Amino acid sequence: MSDEPAATSPTPAAVSELYGDALGTIEAYVSVLATRGVEWGLIGPREVPRLWERHVLNSVAIAGLIAGPRRRPARAESAAGRLPHPDHDELGLGDRVRVVRARAEEHRATYDVVTCRAVAPLGQLLGWTSRLFLPDGELLALKGASAEDEVAASRRELVQAGAVATVVSARAHEEAEPTYVVRVRRKS
Repeated sequence: MSDEPAATSPTPAAVSELYGDALGTIEAYVSVLATRGVEWGLIGPREVPRLWERHVLNSVAIAGLIAGPRRRPARAESAAGRLPHPDHDELGLGDRVRVVRARAEEHRATYDVVTCRAVAPLGQLLGWTSRLFLPDGELLALKGASAEDEVAASRRELVQAGAVATVVSARAHEEAEPTYVVRVRRKS
């Protein structure tokens, strides 16, 4: 086994189209994930060659679901309080990003949108995050192809939260794999 870090795949053409002038920022982020992200345990070494497709484009697929004036998104992450993260100044994000390092269940602010990717089963996720987005916001949980099964398995937690979940298939770009998103909102 080699001690050399795995190489990331080349930047897909779709990424240049999606990011335009911000391409350098996302490439810098992928570089950090491919090196320090592995060291910090944010991703496994086998994920490095698939960072663009499996992580970046997969996550960007929800951008169209978040878009809107004055929406305040938050990202719930299981390791947020325990692991270091790339510095947003290092990535050139300046004041556009505010990082709150706290466990979701301890955080008291509310947001228009809470996003989660690969954190926990939906029922458990609702217990941790529902007060962050309910009653007027929504949860966008990136899930795999079994998203419908997770929704079915979480019916009790959805009823307790007074929420309803739908599964949406989204793509960052027409050439990208679909991302399955569980959208949770207050029951109307």
